[in-house]
Amino acid sequence: MGVSVARIRVLVVDDHRIFAESLAAALAAEPDVDVAAAGSGPAALRCLDRGVAEGRRFDVMLVDSDLGASGAGDGISLVGGVRERAGLRCVVLAERDDAHRAALALQAGAWGWVAKDSSLQRLLAVVRGVLRDETHLPPALLTGVLRELTEVRRHRTESERLVESLTPREQEVLRCMVAGLGRKAVAERLFLSPHTVRTHMQNVLGKLGVHSTLAAVALARRAGVGPAEDPDPVLAGDVVERGGQLA
Repeated sequence: MGVSVARIRVLVVDDHRIFAESLAAALAAEPDVDVAAAGSGPAALRCLDRGVAEGRRFDVMLVDSDLGASGAGDGISLVGGVRERAGLRCVVLAERDDAHRAALALQAGAWGWVAKDSSLQRLLAVVRGVLRDETHLPPALLTGVLRELTEVRRHRTESERLVESLTPREQEVLRCMVAGLGRKAVAERLFLSPHTVRTHMQNVLGKLGVHSTLAAVALARRAGVGPAEDPDPVLAGDVVERGGQLA
């Protein structure tokens, strides 16, 4: 009786068809590797969903860093979009070394950044390594990536400190700004006058040290501030109805 070998399911995502098919064929020659290829982000998502539906989830996704000729977003965005999928490890394939983009890939949830012209043996080592919870980066990128991640952490810490300097009401206003609400909408959401909201917004900009709403929202996102949640529609309706009765 033969010994059962655990198989590794790999999805190659690249909008250069010849490269994707060639890499898929090379990987599929391995006795323990099953491979599929997709030419765009949406196609990759369909493959992942189909794998789940069939009970054959993919283990590793190899994605082109410059995926985007189709206009569907780059490879790093795709990595960020699938980071919550259980058991899936993403590795970014790149034409060139780029510490900044490699750091962005790791932040998005990638487990590795590998040159497209790497040998098959190198790619297989990375595929097997990330399944052992290893992170893989070219040695030449390590210093640059660490510098980028340290800088991101420093900016985040500073942004968090500035946000914490706001009063609770100002933080509520900031979350509304992150949600894209204008002054009138914020006033209605928080049951304040537009003049009061304007004052709060000016205070928020001043305390954050920025000069525009866009800059305040960017800083808030770096600090991990999410948008204000929509109010309960039933409660909101009750308020409006009672307000009408009082009027």
